[in-house]
Amino acid sequence: MAYAKYDREPEGGEEEFKTLEKLTDMIEYAYPILAQYPKSEKFTLVADIKHIMLDALRYCVKVGKKKAKKTALYDLDTELATLKRFIRISYNLRFLSMQHYKVWSEKVAEIGRMVGGMIKAENQNPHQS
Repeated sequence: MAYAKYDREPEGGEEEFKTLEKLTDMIEYAYPILAQYPKSEKFTLVADIKHIMLDALRYCVKVGKKKAKKTALYDLDTELATLKRFIRISYNLRFLSMQHYKVWSEKVAEIGRMVGGMIKAENQNPHQS
C-alpha cells in the first residue's frame, strides 16, 4: 500500500520505513480475516492478535524515532515471534484457511527478516547502545 502524499515518511532510515509499510499492509490483510473468526474468539484470540499487531506497529514507529534502537528492535522481534505462534494456533484450530495461513505467515516472516537485518546492523554498530 502506498501512503498518501500528505503522509510523510517517518524519521529514521529507508529500512525502517519499508518495515513500517510492510507491517501496516500485513495488519490491513489480517483484519478482514480476523472478522471471520468465530464469535466465541472475538474477545480472546482475536483481541490478543490485534493487540500484538498494534504493539508491533508501535515498536516499529519507535525504531524510526530513536537513536538507540536495540530495545525497540528486540521488542518488535518478540511481538513478531508471538504473532507467528498465534497464527499457527489459529490455523491448527481451523480458524484460518491454508491460503490465509500461508500468505499471513509469509508476510510476518518477511517483516521478521527485515527486523533481523536491522538487529544485525545495530549489533555491528559499536556506538549505539
